[in-house]
Amino acid sequence: MTEHRGQVRVEQSHKRVRAYLGGELVFATIRPSLVWEIPHYPAYYIPIGDVVAKLDATDTVTHSPSRGDAQHFTVRTSRGEAVDAAWRYPDSPLEAIRDLVRFDWPAMDSWFEEDEQVIVHPRSPYSRVDTIASSRHVRVLIDGEVVADSTRPVLLFETGLPTRYYVPQTDVRLDLLTPTDNVTQCPYKGTARYWSVRVGDNEHADAVWSYPTPLPESIKVAGLMSFYNEHVDIEVDGVLQDRPHTPFS
Repeated sequence: MTEHRGQVRVEQSHKRVRAYLGGELVFATIRPSLVWEIPHYPAYYIPIGDVVAKLDATDTVTHSPSRGDAQHFTVRTSRGEAVDAAWRYPDSPLEAIRDLVRFDWPAMDSWFEEDEQVIVHPRSPYSRVDTIASSRHVRVLIDGEVVADSTRPVLLFETGLPTRYYVPQTDVRLDLLTPTDNVTQCPYKGTARYWSVRVGDNEHADAVWSYPTPLPESIKVAGLMSFYNEHVDIEVDGVLQDRPHTPFS
């Protein structure tokens, strides 16, 4: 069943989903709902009857134009507590979510789909990541300086995002790179680490990233480096690519 209100969409999922706090189970369900509160990815909403942790109501109430007023709860297990980390919309104009609980993802210690841990947010059934080896000639230029030059890239195609060009580190001007402390996570690719690029007197912070140990569906980009198309000049087979407009612009 699918229910819409404005830009919010609710769909039934058939995955077994669990979350833990303080090493103890918060909920386990085989009937989670996927709710697109924003266009980019969904959130899990859990049937109240599948929640085993204690939910204590707080004074916090938040309002959503599409979902209505939410009553917040502190989530408690015998070894963990997360204040205001769960909420319900009991009188929501979206009937499908009235008996469901939304949990704050980072407030939980861990989330699992079936027996695999999931990071950042649920995987969308409408998102796909393809990694394809290529022999295209890819050059990356920053401030006119060639920072990467490769004829053995791996092209990563991710739903809703521009093509990312991953190249071997030996095809990158490593002498221009400085590692940073920045770390990001993706539910489809894993954990990325970053480098800044210095060209002349200009430093471009966190312009380069790599997934040292990516998730299985992205294993072909392991150890390779990529650059934000939005902020650098990328030539493919001698043709300068347009800089796309994305959330990373």
